[in-house]
Amino acid sequence: MNMFKPSNAKNTQEYLAMLPDERRNILEKLDKIIRNTAPQLRDYFAYNMPGYGSFAYTNYKNEEIQWPIISMASQKNYVSVYVCAIEDGQYIAEKYKDDLGKVSVGKSCIRFKKLEDLNLDTFKKVVQSAVENPGLVGANGSKS
Repeated sequence: MNMFKPSNAKNTQEYLAMLPDERRNILEKLDKIIRNTAPQLRDYFAYNMPGYGSFAYTNYKNEEIQWPIISMASQKNYVSVYVCAIEDGQYIAEKYKDDLGKVSVGKSCIRFKKLEDLNLDTFKKVVQSAVENPGLVGANGSKS
């Protein structure tokens, strides 16, 4: 299963330029919110997704790789925001899911169709918490 849609983009600007207007508008607004909320996270375009910040992560092959703390993608039927952070042993996206609005949440992923469906105040809290608690549970069960 390849959840990351292939593109020829080499950076966030190229990625956004390739999107249809409606999706580009959503991702540009998310980009602005993330940059304003967490200016210390540097651009980290990886895995065909605009990303912000990075941390060392041990993948399923037991390789240590750099992984974005926050990333986003335009999928076929929705927008995904990946929040790779754990607070008090719980994925941050799941911790805040009841307050995020009309979204679908699975572990580190927040999915929605329209920006209006996402509670932006809660989303900013998620971003701030991710900055303070970057990392995921690695394939070996320990927090990376």
